[in-house]
Amino acid sequence: MIRAGLVPLAAGTIFGAGLTVGGMTDPARVRGFLDLFGAWDPTLAFVMGGAVLVMALAWMLHRRMLRPFFAEGFALPDRNDLTPRLVGGSALFGVGWGIAGLCPGPGFAALAIAPGEAAIFLAAMVAGMGLVRLIEGRAG
Repeated sequence: MIRAGLVPLAAGTIFGAGLTVGGMTDPARVRGFLDLFGAWDPTLAFVMGGAVLVMALAWMLHRRMLRPFFAEGFALPDRNDLTPRLVGGSALFGVGWGIAGLCPGPGFAALAIAPGEAAIFLAAMVAGMGLVRLIEGRAG
């Protein structure tokens, strides 16, 4: 029971520390990275490249494992189709990331650095999630 809570806590802490050290919790740096036709800041490309490298190694290791170290089985998505909802949600995510300079992971990690600004971002994010659920509930 304790291990079931400690592993996600440790993984989240390491993830948050990586985002903070990599500068992903600094909205100005993120907006600078996304400003391709202005004062472009390429430093986050190294952070993303490092993340892609680690994930590539994890996928290679995953193929050789029968099950994860701390779970009974892998919980991998079984769909690989592109739906209008997925494409629209991804586009909306990108626009929001460009405007705010934060996405959910760095938003939570930023609570340790700039809690006031991060709390505003997270409150807006939760409100948006609630709005989508409300709209989808009415539509379907």
